Amino acid sequence: MDKDNFVKLISSKMKLVRTEQDLSQDKMAEILGISKKTLIQIEKGRTKASWTIVVAFCALFNQSELLVSVIGDNPVDFIQLIANRVDGTPKEKTMGGRVWWREVKVKGDFRLQQNVISHHYRILDEDNFRWFSSFEEREALQRLDELE
Repeated sequence: MDKDNFVKLISSKMKLVRTEQDLSQDKMAEILGISKKTLIQIEKGRTKASWTIVVAFCALFNQSELLVSVIGDNPVDFIQLIANRVDGTPKEKTMGGRVWWREVKVKGDFRLQQNVISHHYRILDEDNFRWFSSFEEREALQRLDELE
């Protein structure tokens, strides 16, 4: 998924998350630092949110069950993946892929998994720490070889 498609996806889910969080349009607009008019335009699909709004939205509502279920991963991690800021060092501990992940390949102490919703890849170590994320299987397999 590229940045533009991600922005479209999140823009289309803002109203549902706002409802899930039991927030008024006024309060949601205030939280995001935008006008109510802008929020209404986004919620009605007349415009899409900017990248900055999407980043703020995902950071502020990263615990939203709806948002996590749509993305299949932590929204902030997903933003980092899209923004190409994810390097090859261990990140936070994950749940190990019990939900939304399928095993692709295991090599040594590392395993490559693919998200069943977004189809992006990640490499976890034996303690379930994330070492790498990518949308490219070839790149993920190459990194798995390097780590092993």
